[in-house]
Amino acid sequence: MRSWFQLAREAANEALRLNIDPLEAIEKGLGLGMVSISKRFNEGKIFLPQVLAASKAMEEGMKVFEPYLSGDCIPTKGVVVMGTVQGDIHEIGKHVVCAFLRGSGYTVIDLGKDVPPEDFVQTAKEKGAIVIGASALMTTTLVCQKRIVERLKAERMFDVKTIFGGACCTPKWVESFGGDAHCACGAEVVATIERLLR
Repeated sequence: MRSWFQLAREAANEALRLNIDPLEAIEKGLGLGMVSISKRFNEGKIFLPQVLAASKAMEEGMKVFEPYLSGDCIPTKGVVVMGTVQGDIHEIGKHVVCAFLRGSGYTVIDLGKDVPPEDFVQTAKEKGAIVIGASALMTTTLVCQKRIVERLKAERMFDVKTIFGGACCTPKWVESFGGDAHCACGAEVVATIERLLR
């Protein structure tokens, strides 16, 4: 039996063989597929493993199309820098968030776990990010979320929005240090970011 990843590559190659415009195939094929995944996840019809597999399948399809797109044509809604804060090694929730963002057309730079505040800000500066997202699952690491916002202010990067989540992160906590948004789960992240960027 062929994997989802093989099927995604085969479908992308078939679209090229049929002379379907790569941009149209991405927008109306891969993109709409991830919209469906998001909807089904929200309704409880599928679960985390399916979301992660669908995101990976979309990435495989994108790899087929990328050589046929000029750098300026690769569709993206913007760059989002994601990571788990310094001192924290939990990543499952972050992986879900990254999957939904990639599936919705954002370029996601996942810095991984145990990421210092300055790395979030430096990467955002280098990559022209529009959003920084950081998760913290332990009360002892929450302060690192606050330090990201402080660092952005020190660098005068006022255009970069911030979104925070994690088991012990609350809307009240995010508001207390001037973060832009709180996100409770991966299924909410796309709507939350799009609301921020309006």
